[in-house]
Amino acid sequence: MKFGKITPEIIQELKDAVGKDIVFDEKIHRMAYSRDWSPRDDSNTHLPDLVVRPRTTEQAAKIVEIANKHRIPVTPIGGLTGMGGGAVPIYGGIAFETKGMNKVIEIDVANMTATVQAGITLWDLNHEAKKHGLYLPQEPESKKVVTIGSSITCNNDSAFGIRHGRMIDHLTNAVIITGEGKIVRAGRRKAMCSNSGYQLNWLLVGSEGTLGIIVEATVKLIPVQKTRMVDMIVFPSLTDSMNAIRDIMHSGLALESAHINCKKRLSFYTHSYRKKHGKEPDIPEWAEALLGISFASMEETDKVVKFSRDYALKICAKHKGLPVKEVEITDGWWASKYTVIFTPFKQKWPDSQREKKFGAVDCGIPIGRIEEAYDAFLKTADKYNQQILGMCVYHERPNRLSPSISFAVFVDDKDPENVQGFYKYVREMSETAIKLEGTSATYIGDSEFKTPWIGELEHQEAYDYMFNIKKVFDPNGIMNPGKKFPIKMFGYDE
Repeated sequence: MKFGKITPEIIQELKDAVGKDIVFDEKIHRMAYSRDWSPRDDSNTHLPDLVVRPRTTEQAAKIVEIANKHRIPVTPIGGLTGMGGGAVPIYGGIAFETKGMNKVIEIDVANMTATVQAGITLWDLNHEAKKHGLYLPQEPESKKVVTIGSSITCNNDSAFGIRHGRMIDHLTNAVIITGEGKIVRAGRRKAMCSNSGYQLNWLLVGSEGTLGIIVEATVKLIPVQKTRMVDMIVFPSLTDSMNAIRDIMHSGLALESAHINCKKRLSFYTHSYRKKHGKEPDIPEWAEALLGISFASMEETDKVVKFSRDYALKICAKHKGLPVKEVEITDGWWASKYTVIFTPFKQKWPDSQREKKFGAVDCGIPIGRIEEAYDAFLKTADKYNQQILGMCVYHERPNRLSPSISFAVFVDDKDPENVQGFYKYVREMSETAIKLEGTSATYIGDSEFKTPWIGELEHQEAYDYMFNIKKVFDPNGIMNPGKKFPIKMFGYDE
């Protein structure tokens, strides 16, 4: 069995149903949706046969209903910042552009929630919320272009995960279009807790558009943080930095962010200092880990923040931590993680992308086995001829050590052999993560490249149950096919 093909008759059927102004079949439109940020060589592009850009839930439902009738693949598209091919229409069909649905439906100040269409960017959502003194603390590096819908379905990391968590900690309600074109509301409206039924809104988190297209979401907000202090501290080992985070949290302080970088990644943040001063910063030779932390408060005064920061530095000192004095290094790290303000040719990120592509494998590793994982990273990257950028350990669940790790490399996407070596590196590091009693994916997801082996490697006995859930939402397997489940499981030919 094969997927259905877009024909002139189907294009006309769509235009008659939803309007010709939101249906595009010109190649110049389709080209923009042929790849995301995942490393792939120039020949590995996938043009959709059609692009749709609905503005309403009803239009979205009608498009999917028609696609399902003809078994046309539908790939939801957000900001295309994904690093694993999750938004690439690898079987053609319809590229479903969600950014046409970008309205704020309601900012509920009393209940501290926002209800929005799912195509709005995190940046634009917060622009509106901040007019009311509120904001959504889901702050990935891609926040200027990533949508609320893709943040939910990709479960991306945030700068402030250790304090506020991920989308699963903010999402209270969602409206989705299933693979049959049905409109389904999942969640608990504006309540933060529920024990009624299954928590289907949580099932959508990390689903990568394989269950349906999110068209509306309600998320909790917090007060705008008016004061903030950011520091970087170097440690003799990764374990020392991890123990410092542990003790800061359990001392009663409320860390806003905590990211650990390995020594190799340190040069990523010292680039601007070298450019400005023409010399290396004063970093001790013994430094093997670089910890970035922040504290913030809704108060106008910095009294609480300053106390928290000073106390945290004392705890770091007990673990042999030494604060970094050069402000350019701290500013460089904070720019990469939060402000996203870069001076051209002064900051290694994003200027490094002119030469090679940023690539990473995203593993979750138990806290006591970080050093083992780091050693494996160095050996595995070298084995597959990958240029090491470095390791960054995010913490993404509220008030707990919860490593979500980027084992990052530079990939030469002009060299097909180097790209293939990258995906062999991804596979082996994923196997290592599972051997270390962790998980193969934390923020990039299964996406296109892990799908062929994710069942046998990661989930095994549970994989068939996951597939049965997929079939309930998407019985014909048209929603983002080739992601999480190979299409042969639905009887389609490759």
